[in-house]
Amino acid sequence: MKVALLVCDHVAAQFAEKHGDYHFMFDQLLPELKLEPWFVCEGSFPSIADYDAFVCTGSKASVYDDIPWIHQLKVFTKEIYDSGKKFVGVCFGHQMMGEALGGKVERAEVGYLIGVHQFAIKEKPTWMRPAPDSYNILMLCQDQVMKLPPNSKVLASSPDCPIGMFTVGDTFLGIQGHPEFSLEYDREVFESRVERIGKEKVEKAVESLKVGPDREVLKKVILDFLIN
Repeated sequence: MKVALLVCDHVAAQFAEKHGDYHFMFDQLLPELKLEPWFVCEGSFPSIADYDAFVCTGSKASVYDDIPWIHQLKVFTKEIYDSGKKFVGVCFGHQMMGEALGGKVERAEVGYLIGVHQFAIKEKPTWMRPAPDSYNILMLCQDQVMKLPPNSKVLASSPDCPIGMFTVGDTFLGIQGHPEFSLEYDREVFESRVERIGKEKVEKAVESLKVGPDREVLKKVILDFLIN
């Protein structure tokens, strides 16, 4: 399977040397896929015909920002959907699915979701085998999908993030959160934003890291979706 990684941002300079850029993180999570990175955040887009599937990364940008490459990515995402090829959106990529296919993304009233959060599986499609009852995932976001696109189904949710995982048809899967992040990277980023996020929320998030994310569970979900 030939898979393009649609890279929507770069890791900030103060973290990049230690943790690598986003394409490195996804290579570490999904080495089986041999992802080919395309830096769409720099205006570099692949040909849909050249790939079997697409994975779209997170970003510090919002999908509703008035930025040329984001407008282009919305159109491109819809073209992938119309082509019938598989697509997995992670965080910003998950939100891009919602926005590009007819849903709505907005800043969540709960504000930042950071640290480890637990999501309950609400639907267990046939390709998700064995399906867990819940999973823990690292979070670092403010925006959420508030309105689903047509032909969507919510697979997982939490009290603070009702649309935590969803599908559109049989070919698009969105995951709100960051299975590709390491504990150390997630912690260092939100600790660097204490003034923006708030000390109490950061301290709670640091405590949540003791639980640990279900990285292997989420990796299997992604691979099973793409391969089946």
